[in-house]
Amino acid sequence: MKRNVIGVRFQPVGKKYYFDPNGYTVQLSDRVVVETVRGIELGEVIQEVTTLVDDPIIDSIKPIIRIATVHDLTAFAENENGYDAILSQTQVFVTRHELNMRLLNAHYTLDREKLTVEYTSPERVDFRELVKDMARAFHARIELRQVGARDSAKQLGGIGPCGLILCCNTFLGEFENVSIKMAKNQNLTLNPVNISGLCGRLLCCLRYEDDMYTENRVGLPKEQSQVTSVDGVGTVLSNNILDRRVRVYVENKGVHHYHVDELLDVKDTY
Repeated sequence: MKRNVIGVRFQPVGKKYYFDPNGYTVQLSDRVVVETVRGIELGEVIQEVTTLVDDPIIDSIKPIIRIATVHDLTAFAENENGYDAILSQTQVFVTRHELNMRLLNAHYTLDREKLTVEYTSPERVDFRELVKDMARAFHARIELRQVGARDSAKQLGGIGPCGLILCCNTFLGEFENVSIKMAKNQNLTLNPVNISGLCGRLLCCLRYEDDMYTENRVGLPKEQSQVTSVDGVGTVLSNNILDRRVRVYVENKGVHHYHVDELLDVKDTY
C-alpha cells in the first residue's frame, strides 16, 4: 500500500506529522488546517508531497481539511496574542490552590474549543479544582499536560555549554534516545556536569558523532591489551578514535604512537 503525504508541524521547532494533501496543491511554508487528536489545528507545511510505501502509519493518516484562509490566519493570531494573559490568570489560580507547578505555555485549538496548558512539576499534581476555575474563566475544554525536563528546556530555550543556543530550541524536532554508552564510546569524562545539558539530562549532541566513533573504533586494540609493532611488543595505553592512532608503551623503548594499520599484530580489538 502506498499513499501521498505532506509533512506538517505545529510549533516552530516541533515534531513532523504526516497528512494526506486531499487533492490540494501545497507548497513549503503553506499553512493548512487539519484535524488532530487535540482538535482542529493550524499547521505549517515543512515537507512537500512524498509517497509512503508499506508504512505502518498509512492507515492512521488523515486528510487536511483545507489550506488556511485569511479568517484562519486571523483566528490563529488572535489566539496567539491571548496566551500571555491566559498564563497570567492561570498562575493566579495555581497560587490560590497552592499547587507546585511551573507553567510553560498555553495553546488553543483553532476553533478555541480546547485549551491546553503545559507545565512542569517535581510531583504529581491534583489539579481538579484548577481545571474547574480555568473552564469557567476561559470557556473551553481544559487539558493540563505535564512535560519532562527536555521538553521544558526546548520551550524555554537557553545557551548550551558549547556557547550556542540549545539544539532542541533551534532545529531538533524530536528527541532521540541518548545513553551513557555514547559518552563512553567517545572517551568522554563521565562527569555529569560535563555531559549534561541545561535540562539535566544527557546532552543530545552525544548522538551526533556516535556513529562515526562506533565505526572508527572497530579494529582498534583495547586499552591494556598487547600489540606488536616494528619496535616490539607493547601495551596499549590509549586510542585516538577519530585518527585511528594508538598510543603504545614498549618496554625499554618508551611510548610510541602508531596508526592502527602500522601495527603488525593486534589480537584483542573492539
